[in-house]
Amino acid sequence: MAQELRIITTGGTFDKQYDAIKGELTFRESQLPRILQQARCTLTVQLEGPLAIDSLYMTEEQRHEVAASCLSSNEDRIVVIHGTDTMCKTAAVVAEAMGKENTHVIVFTGAMIPYSLENSDAVFNLGCAITAVQTLKAGVYICMSGRIFPWDNCIKNKDKGIFEYL
Repeated sequence: MAQELRIITTGGTFDKQYDAIKGELTFRESQLPRILQQARCTLTVQLEGPLAIDSLYMTEEQRHEVAASCLSSNEDRIVVIHGTDTMCKTAAVVAEAMGKENTHVIVFTGAMIPYSLENSDAVFNLGCAITAVQTLKAGVYICMSGRIFPWDNCIKNKDKGIFEYL
């Protein structure tokens, strides 16, 4: 029997697409169904998309909305697609809301380059996060560029464009 997984998408660079009329990256629809089909993912996946926002504009209320979605999830394994600029901040809110008795495995991931553009890291990061969420013990993690970090021991190095341990 396939394992059940919830993917919560909040937007971020992962799901942005180039709008030729506006000349900017914008949100249209989530790329996740297409990516999962392309990857031939055999897990039972529940997709949830409460937000489509650049994480730089995410409010505390929206971070708590993500935490509430994690808390109310019937699935114990959750991947959160999130903008990389404030991913650590939202992961902290989720970890606090889940508490020490948390039985969920929650893995945050995102992309430095949108899926819709050439040389995107979105598919790789999503694949790593889906694998990580199935193998880790209960807790909140960040998975980027093939590395898995505890939520409270990583930071985005904006100069290098990577996540690192504190």
